Amino acid sequence: VKPMTPRCSVPKAVPVGKSASLHCHENEGFPKSTYSWYRNSEPLSPDTKSSSKPHNSSYTLNPATGTLVFHAVHKGDTGRYSCIATNDAGFAKCEEQEMEV
Repeated sequence: VKPMTPRCSVPKAVPVGKSASLHCHENEGFPKSTYSWYRNSEPLSPDTKSSSKPHNSSYTLNPATGTLVFHAVHKGDTGRYSCIATNDAGFAKCEEQEMEV
């Protein structure tokens, strides 16, 4: 079963240096969906260490739960975030939401 459009929750504004949690979830898809996050249409790597682009952001992305946690945000984390739920039957994307740092 193809995933439904996931529900995404993105904080509107986060002070520099604070942590931020972004959530993405849908429960119609079968098999269970995995989640990927995008900032300004660029995919965020689930593993920050293997990312090809150098960036000084520290975050943890859990593809199984759809949770993206920034440990300490900085100005560069400002942007439009969206999430895609994917399974064998297809994928669905939530609306982009702005996060201001």
